[in-house]
Amino acid sequence: MAQPNQIGPREREILTAVVQTYIATGEPVGSRTLVRDNREGLSAATIRNVMSDLSEAGFLEQPHTSAGRIPTPAAYRYYVEQISGKATLSPEEQDKIHGSFQGISDVQEFMERTSHVLSLVSSGVGVAVTTSGFKTELEHVYFSRQSENKILAVVVTKSGVVRDRLLRLDRDLAQGDLDLAARYINENFRGWTMEKLRAEIGRRIEQERGEYDRLMRSVEQLYRQGALASEQNPPTIFVEGAANLVANEQDSQKLRQLLRTLEEKERIAELLAAYVDARQEAVRVVIGLEDTLPHLSNFVLIGAPARMGGEVVGSLAVLGPTRMDYEHSITAVSYIARLFDRILNESEESK
Repeated sequence: MAQPNQIGPREREILTAVVQTYIATGEPVGSRTLVRDNREGLSAATIRNVMSDLSEAGFLEQPHTSAGRIPTPAAYRYYVEQISGKATLSPEEQDKIHGSFQGISDVQEFMERTSHVLSLVSSGVGVAVTTSGFKTELEHVYFSRQSENKILAVVVTKSGVVRDRLLRLDRDLAQGDLDLAARYINENFRGWTMEKLRAEIGRRIEQERGEYDRLMRSVEQLYRQGALASEQNPPTIFVEGAANLVANEQDSQKLRQLLRTLEEKERIAELLAAYVDARQEAVRVVIGLEDTLPHLSNFVLIGAPARMGGEVVGSLAVLGPTRMDYEHSITAVSYIARLFDRILNESEESK
């Protein structure tokens, strides 16, 4: 098979035209179709010869003897390489997408909206997954006395996650002591990661017993009983747009497999974990997902990590058939990934 760097300008133009035409029409592309749009004024015979060479090189295939040709996965990969980093969303499209996220200030809500927006933009399946173990920063805590020796501890993180835990204490605490402990934690540790917060409180308990005797005894008891413990929550998975696949997939058995996979959201999370690297800066396009899920051999994943303040807190992607609008989907995923960081950081700064 010819390598992409061995394709000349003429072959590149015709291969790109075949891919774009097939994406737009879904019909095998013949030489006569390309003659009308060819900028170099090439004849149908010349175009047929080039298409034949591209077929021998593994970039095109002919489903029927008398039909035109359709792109192979190698052709789609080549096409994606040509458009990567060059395509952009129009200002109108950027404004429309940006408007879809107005008023959102936390990770969960942003991810849920992302899956919806991506499904609309791409006509595929929009997927967004929050990372299970990203570092959570404290917004505030609240302690409420429920009954003797029983306390409700509520921890709110800056990403909008609320965790509550019912604690049974060895020694009863009055509501006033609980309020004092909460005020101490909120005034001293707002914006700290939970891991760093717990380590520092453990250190202060040992060092400040004399100075903050009553206060630190209350904090210590709450701390020892797990009031500030962080839970390793499972990833939250948002999937939207299955109806888009139903409209385009003709193979009923394959469609059932696809819908079953989308229902088993953990499989989708595994798919993103396999292909979207937290270290990547650009959008990644994976054509053919059979290494992870065999029945997705004719599908594409276009994904990127979602960052907040430089920390990866999830991933977002479009899942669709190989015949999809790559240019629009790639630029939309890239734009929303950048928007994620900007909107949520602006929200944090305004608090």
